[in-house]
Amino acid sequence: MKCPFCGHKEDKVIDSRPTEDNEAIRRRRECISCKKRFTTYEKIEKIPVMVVKKDKTLEAFDRNKLINGMLKACEKRPVNIMKIEKIANEIESKIHNSLNSEISSTAIGEMVMDHLRDLDEVAYVRFASVYRQFKDVNTFMEEIKNLKKEPSQDENKK
Repeated sequence: MKCPFCGHKEDKVIDSRPTEDNEAIRRRRECISCKKRFTTYEKIEKIPVMVVKKDKTLEAFDRNKLINGMLKACEKRPVNIMKIEKIANEIESKIHNSLNSEISSTAIGEMVMDHLRDLDEVAYVRFASVYRQFKDVNTFMEEIKNLKKEPSQDENKK
């Protein structure tokens, strides 16, 4: 590892521990030459997953887009940001664990809606209205009726 201060190529690891999310190893290092300390992170390199959009174009999976979509749906709702992060972690893990190099935006949208249905029904309907591109009030009302009919994932586990 090259020292960010003097450029020397030798250092020693002083401390090593996992990050809070256990996704990386945080290493505290000390340069052999200048004795200054710096931190590095070691992370498993994940194969990039491409999202196949509705118009058949491809774009790299972006966790931030996933979180931002949920944040918009949950705006002014009593939803803890940590729960949104947890949902994003679960969806991202599911996508990477599938070992597929491509996933449809539709599949991602369905995963988000499954989680939002259990988290907050208003956020779910907001997300669904954008995701499913509701054209009129009748389509909106139909989705609300379906929401009332369908048991949540939590109820299915009982």
